[in-house]
Amino acid sequence: MRALSDALDEAERGRPYKLALFDLDGFKAYNDSFGHPAGDELLKRLGASLANATEPWGAAYRLGGDEFCVLVFADQRKAEAVVKAAEAALVEKGPSFSIKASWGMVRLPSEAQTPKDALLTADRRMYAQKGQRADSALSQTRGVLLGMLREREPGLDRHLGGVAHLAAAMGRALRLEAEEMDVLVRAAEMHDIGKIAIPDEILHKAGPLSEAEEDLVHKHTLIGERVLAAAPALREVARVVRSSHERWDGSGYPDGLAGEEIPLPSRAILICDAYTAMTGTRPYGEPMSPGAALAELRRAAGTQFDPALVELFADQVAVEVPQRASRNIVSST
Repeated sequence: MRALSDALDEAERGRPYKLALFDLDGFKAYNDSFGHPAGDELLKRLGASLANATEPWGAAYRLGGDEFCVLVFADQRKAEAVVKAAEAALVEKGPSFSIKASWGMVRLPSEAQTPKDALLTADRRMYAQKGQRADSALSQTRGVLLGMLREREPGLDRHLGGVAHLAAAMGRALRLEAEEMDVLVRAAEMHDIGKIAIPDEILHKAGPLSEAEEDLVHKHTLIGERVLAAAPALREVARVVRSSHERWDGSGYPDGLAGEEIPLPSRAILICDAYTAMTGTRPYGEPMSPGAALAELRRAAGTQFDPALVELFADQVAVEVPQRASRNIVSST
């Protein structure tokens, strides 16, 4: 896209630019109901409305299908107002249909240096917005997955709820942006979703696992990644889930990543997971006190856990977040 390349060049020279990518919600149903000629006319109307809404601060383009984009040359506040106007321009309702748009925005060049990166980042954010809507397919998919987990492993479901609760507090302590926080919390609540594919006799085995059984359990992060990556808006969540059992010293799984090779959300989830398991009621022992659990985290800092994140957790998370009641916790393997 030549216009995007030119915008990146100007952004590099100091002129602020924003790219917003839009995808129509409800367009397929409209096409199915009224036919493709009517769908084409709708796209023309919405395209004209979009162009009018973005002038004089931006330029509108149709990328293909029901996707549009806007390049905005303005400061952050004005750019957000232009994007909101663009979103409103891509709305059309009738007695039997409703068209609206989801969008994702990226700042140039601070968040993307190439047209491909800019479009990928905006696309990921757009799908994340789609998924946050209560009536979205993604939201319903998430509900189905967590419902399956709840039926299969109610204790594990409660445990993951506790991990997500702590992960949200960890995200606030890290001052994550909204999109990063969303990825962290979603990954925390579903990081063990792959265990639904592990046979009961292995998942609930009272004694030590054989080498083959342990290898199978260790595949649950890969299974979770495959399940979640099937939804475009959960691809970043899937990446975090894959690495959620990697260890700081490189002895984790499935890829043996070490240190900052491990995604930051994955490192945070590992700490929240361990703390929740240690302080909750466990089938193999009494729960630890918060102080004892923190001491255990510090003991394993530099081997299992990111040392800096352990201290952040101890200083800003564990002391501020009330311990959630958690029963029948299933320990992470």
